[in-house]
Amino acid sequence: MHPFRILCTVTFLCGLLLPMSANAQPAGAKGDDFLYRVVQGDTLGDLAQRYTMNFSNWSALQRINGIDDPYRLPIAKLLRIPFSMIPLRESAARVLHLTGQASADGRALSSGSSVQEGQTVETGPNGFVTLQLSDESIVSIPPSTSVVVRRLREFTSVGLTDSVFDMKAGTIETQVAPNDTGVGRFEVRTPVSVTGVRGTRLRVHATPEGSRSEVVTGMAGVDGSAASEVVLRRQQGVAVDSLGKSLGVRKLLAAPRLSPPVRGPGGWSAQFEPVDGAASYLVSVARDPEGGRLVSRQRIDAPPARFAASGPGTHYVFVRALDAAGIGGLDAHEAFEGAFVLSDQSGTPVLAGDGSLIIVADY
Repeated sequence: MHPFRILCTVTFLCGLLLPMSANAQPAGAKGDDFLYRVVQGDTLGDLAQRYTMNFSNWSALQRINGIDDPYRLPIAKLLRIPFSMIPLRESAARVLHLTGQASADGRALSSGSSVQEGQTVETGPNGFVTLQLSDESIVSIPPSTSVVVRRLREFTSVGLTDSVFDMKAGTIETQVAPNDTGVGRFEVRTPVSVTGVRGTRLRVHATPEGSRSEVVTGMAGVDGSAASEVVLRRQQGVAVDSLGKSLGVRKLLAAPRLSPPVRGPGGWSAQFEPVDGAASYLVSVARDPEGGRLVSRQRIDAPPARFAASGPGTHYVFVRALDAAGIGGLDAHEAFEGAFVLSDQSGTPVLAGDGSLIIVADY
């Protein structure tokens, strides 16, 4: 295996330790197999019909999974269903949010436009784009990132997706299957590859020196050429060097104790107490409390955090401690109100010639 090309297939790990809801038995993937966790009442015939749309495939599933009785399946057993047996159809990602410059195959993206399988999405130095998949998974792409949408499909029979992203450089932050419907396959390939699973908030960063992976909720696996798979549980991260060697799983740094933002003559600021083990801090501004619709991001060495809004309306500032390896900790966030903009007598914002809002004051 090439040391700079490590593939981690989707593994459903959170089900090993966490309870699952009755409607969330789709359990991700491993290699070329979709995984399903058995619940009471399941039969191989029903599952073959549901996922392969062919009842007679029950015998193949019985052989693949070493099942003695197709009518009495062990509860909680992980069944493997080859993707080659699952009918898929083309899908697309929708641009849910866009700030600054972002493109797909060199063509500028716009809010509401679609990204197709095979396209390369790139963000400029000040570009932020948020994609939404058909299962409502969110993929946030901050500045200076290049990612190939290698695979973007939907299961024909059920509302699951089969998604693979190849990240050349930069960062991806994801909220996978946020409605707790389970996941077919969600995979991010980088110099080290990390897999998201049901309900996982996952961050993946790729640099020439290696990769960093952080799991905020859920679980994930990192598979490198120089070591066996590393399991990341909730609030854990790992750095992997360019040779595929894990530098050790570590607990994510605590969220800073962030004070309410204060408006001043030069913009907004917020104080926070230094976090033990922090080497620097990441300050982000988003238009939503989940942090998916990013509009700005900067790294600072010490408090306070200074930031601005992108326009009118409620914004949210996020502050995250970074350790010496660059692994990001938990976010603290606070709401603040947006900038004042020039409006006409009806209250409608007046736009400049380039379509941007005219800011009355820079605070």
